[in-house]
Amino acid sequence: MQILTTATGLQAYTEQARQTGKRVGLVPTMGALHAGHLQLVQAARTDCDEVIVSLFVNPTQFNNAEDFRLYPRVPEADAVLLEPAGCTALFVPSVAEMYPLPTVLRFDFGALEQVMEGAHRPGHFNGVATVVSKLFHLARPHRAYFGQKDWQQVAVIRQLVADLSFDLEIVACPTIREADGLAMSSRNLRLDAAARAAAPLLHRVLTEAAAQVRDGVMPAQVRAAAEAALAQEPLVTPEYFEVADAQTLQPLAQYVTGRNVVLCLAAHLGGVRLIDNVVVAA
Repeated sequence: MQILTTATGLQAYTEQARQTGKRVGLVPTMGALHAGHLQLVQAARTDCDEVIVSLFVNPTQFNNAEDFRLYPRVPEADAVLLEPAGCTALFVPSVAEMYPLPTVLRFDFGALEQVMEGAHRPGHFNGVATVVSKLFHLARPHRAYFGQKDWQQVAVIRQLVADLSFDLEIVACPTIREADGLAMSSRNLRLDAAARAAAPLLHRVLTEAAAQVRDGVMPAQVRAAAEAALAQEPLVTPEYFEVADAQTLQPLAQYVTGRNVVLCLAAHLGGVRLIDNVVVAA
């Protein structure tokens, strides 16, 4: 596994791979890797000859300076996990390398970013789109891999790829969960014992809500029941719970035949913000 720290080094590495007919896979991450990330790497290794993993805590997608400061950073431990998972090159740039000048570009994803994460984290998806665009330009992957836990992010990136005609395929892999249902996340490392014990409630609420959707319970009632269940746990401070169209991400007043539903939530536990979702097939 090669370690790359510069944009020119990454470009040279992937250009050589392309010239020799190799397929390039990219797994963008912010590090503090867990089994969900490793699943993405393994999927990329199955599909591609070269697997590039980026480790970069991107400052432009944080609207909370304290969240950025506290985000787990364990690059040495990450590197140990990556090689046996199938990573062939690890890209670990500095902030100055990725942003030699302040970025002024602004993306507008319309209705996709006006709900849920976009509504509660102003500027977040602009930062995501900026860094992902940079990585796509530098690595020129044939495929890029993302986790479905960040359902809205995947939707935004698909729109980015379509709008800017990036010549690559986005592959979304299922959410990997702990035995008690908690979605794996780098932020889980910050949960204290009490918050960690309360955290599985998020998935239980989503599971119960999904059952209600399948039973035809109207979206407003599903939202109300989920919000009431979350409110019963003092350590959980809900930010949102939404019943939305899985493709447009717009909140639903009623179900549409043939359209999947996505249930999304965000909540704070002991100062740590977690998100999760469950998709209900039409």
